[in-house]
Amino acid sequence: MAVDGAPGRVVWDGVWYPSGGRAFGLPSFRFRCAPTGLVTRRQLRAAGLCPGGREPVAVLVWRRGRRFAWLYRLDLATPKRQPSPAQVAALGRALAARRWCRSCGVDAGYCVPTSTRRCWPCSLSTDEAVAA
Repeated sequence: MAVDGAPGRVVWDGVWYPSGGRAFGLPSFRFRCAPTGLVTRRQLRAAGLCPGGREPVAVLVWRRGRRFAWLYRLDLATPKRQPSPAQVAALGRALAARRWCRSCGVDAGYCVPTSTRRCWPCSLSTDEAVAA
């Protein structure tokens, strides 16, 4: 359905919205022209939601078609899964293990490089010994 010959789409709620046509086989909307109730993945994440395995229903297009974002229905979104206390503890241990230097056995205070697993002072002393 079009109004005054302008392209448009009737979306799931039965309301006509001006549209930029179709992209990727889905209705596309220009920047700031998407209907209410359609949100991007980042907006879902900020609200503590996720798409819940559902496919996008439209595409948001800007910068003359060079940039796009999938749009999902807000009413069908589900809450994000919360990690269990055991998962949080395991993640803490894994991140702590990445901070330990294998040469001197000290907590470096930052994640040491995965290639050497040595802190900055140990890698400098090893590089100087190799160069000499």
